[in-house]
Amino acid sequence: MNDQATGVHGAGLTPRELAALREDLEEQRRFRLDQLRESGRPRPGSPAGRGRAEVEARIAESARMVLADVEAALERMDRGRYGVCLQCARPIPARLLEIVPQARYCAHCRRAGEAGR
Repeated sequence: MNDQATGVHGAGLTPRELAALREDLEEQRRFRLDQLRESGRPRPGSPAGRGRAEVEARIAESARMVLADVEAALERMDRGRYGVCLQCARPIPARLLEIVPQARYCAHCRRAGEAGR
């Protein structure tokens, strides 16, 4: 499914498409790392209190979860396994990866997983 020498992955991505997706993922990683650095820092003029701290904690947790997904996608890229569904091993369509570049599952497996919850 993968030819690392040519950079073509299981989803049939061209080197150009893969590079664009990597750039998007790296931008997301930078954003989430910045977001985590800023979380918890007092902001001048912002109201303090338990409610604000709770919101900040939820934002930080969300940022950590997205960051983990992004880093996992970058690792799959590095290993030549990007764009392959972790459940069924079929290619994840390029159009889905353009929308959610950190996608781990094809749409069918994702829906099946959600239905099983």
